[in-house]
Amino acid sequence: MNKDQVKGRYEEAKGKVKEVAGNVSGDKELEVEGNVQKNLGKIQAGVGDLKEDIKKSI
Repeated sequence: MNKDQVKGRYEEAKGKVKEVAGNVSGDKELEVEGNVQKNLGKIQAGVGDLKEDIKKSI
């Protein structure tokens, strides 16, 4: 597991918490911010996964 995978999954989790908190509290701005952060985390984790796959195939 590399740092992109770890950081990406951490950001994804933080984003999900913000998204849910914004939804529950009715704060659309927080909900959107959380959704963006969650999706950026998914992308970063995906990049980390790709790096690991490349490393394993070499």
